[in-house]
Amino acid sequence: MSIKGMNHAVLYVRDARAHKEFYSRVFGFITNIEDKNGQFVFMRAPSSNNHHDVAFFSIGKNASPSNAGQKSVGLYHIAWEVETLAELEEVKKTLEKEGCLVGASDHGVNKSLYGVDPDGLEFEVMWLVPEKFWGDAETAAIIEPLNLPGEIEKFGRELKGRN
Repeated sequence: MSIKGMNHAVLYVRDARAHKEFYSRVFGFITNIEDKNGQFVFMRAPSSNNHHDVAFFSIGKNASPSNAGQKSVGLYHIAWEVETLAELEEVKKTLEKEGCLVGASDHGVNKSLYGVDPDGLEFEVMWLVPEKFWGDAETAAIIEPLNLPGEIEKFGRELKGRN
């Protein structure tokens, strides 16, 4: 058996239509399948070659907030990857404008922004440092504040990650 990678995530949310609107507006996600009654939405990231990267299933406005990581096991976040630091900088501006940016971390091998969706579920948007620059960071759990202008100065705005 050879797992190739993660293909998609499926999330239970209060209102799939609210998530469709958020992911379309904030990230440009494209809707592939949508239930006419708002029970589910399947979406693909604009540069993805997947059928769908995420699906949202409505469970109702009275659903309690997630307490995963506090009082129960569960998913912490899903991560979306961008190709360049210029794109990460653009995402940062968008998340700040939306008021949903909750963190920014330098993990050595990746540079990450953290945000929350309409139900407060956390997501990460990250740029993967090209492997030739990983060095000792490859085997270290690093959580430092992200200095995005410093990273752009170091790597440039248009260097593609994951090469």
